[in-house]
Amino acid sequence: MREYSPEEVAREAFIERAEQYEKHNFQRRIRERANGPDGDAAAPGLRSNVTAIALDDFLELDIPKRETMLAPWLPKCGLAMIHAPRGAGKTQLAIGTAWAVASGGGFLRWKCEKAWRVLFLDGEMPGADLQARFRAVTAASQFQLADPTYLKIAAADLMPEGLPDLSDPESQQFYDDVIADAELIVVDNLSTLCRGLKENDADSWVPVQSWALAQRRVGKSVAFIHHGGKSGQQRGTSRKEDVLDTVISLRRPPDYSAEQGCRFELHFEKTRGFHGPDAEPFEARLSGNQWAISDIKTGDDDPDTLNALRKQGMSIRGIAERTGLPKTTVARRLGEVDDE
Repeated sequence: MREYSPEEVAREAFIERAEQYEKHNFQRRIRERANGPDGDAAAPGLRSNVTAIALDDFLELDIPKRETMLAPWLPKCGLAMIHAPRGAGKTQLAIGTAWAVASGGGFLRWKCEKAWRVLFLDGEMPGADLQARFRAVTAASQFQLADPTYLKIAAADLMPEGLPDLSDPESQQFYDDVIADAELIVVDNLSTLCRGLKENDADSWVPVQSWALAQRRVGKSVAFIHHGGKSGQQRGTSRKEDVLDTVISLRRPPDYSAEQGCRFELHFEKTRGFHGPDAEPFEARLSGNQWAISDIKTGDDDPDTLNALRKQGMSIRGIAERTGLPKTTVARRLGEVDDE
């Protein structure tokens, strides 16, 4: 066994102490963020001892009613997800939502009562393309920002090292300053901004979920943009949807063709706090810089329509609901067995 010189032993001891010191400092900073440097009570939204109150006292609490940023689907302190296949228009929808909330204007069938501060985190698009899209939406809008700071953009393409990984708890702290005054954070998209996320591993979602819940506790809303899977659902574990208020799916219409550009059906897959006509699906198409919306035709039952819906990953049940046909009829026309 090799013997180490006194200098080598001293050096190793110094390195070990330095690492322990850094670890201690990191833990101390976390505690100070939760309790304050003087050990005061935990700040709202950060860790503290668990307490409980009697039902009567709970019912007497003066808890403010949740406001709605973009009615009906995006509440204040809300968590939402928009997912779609590649190229279906999810970033266009995200930009339109961000602009509507920041300007206080409406978008598609949705309304704003006032303007809110928005931060748009983009991890994918080239800066020039992102700029062109925001320029188009502002030029086409009848609304303006009351204050330019109501809509801020942090784009990975404009930063030498990109944007930090939101799925890494230690990297999340690098966002603290940029999200400080935001009331809505748009995360476009999970694949590029949560690079350490193993989409099919439910446990790997925990750090992102914890971050999102922390934002909600301090009064912020978060809208995640995500890719759709071959099944037609959001890609990866369904655990992502557990704490969300709203899940929106964008789907290609059965008769869609590439020359139509940005055209999709918008379906609400999860609706917390709204229902009925507000939750009905509809079709949207971007023509030039203007959006056109219409009801979805549900009576298409020709073979081409059924096969197109099936290729999108829709289940037999989903196709039956979409077309109004019985499930057995859908299965027979597709030449499949209804095993749902």
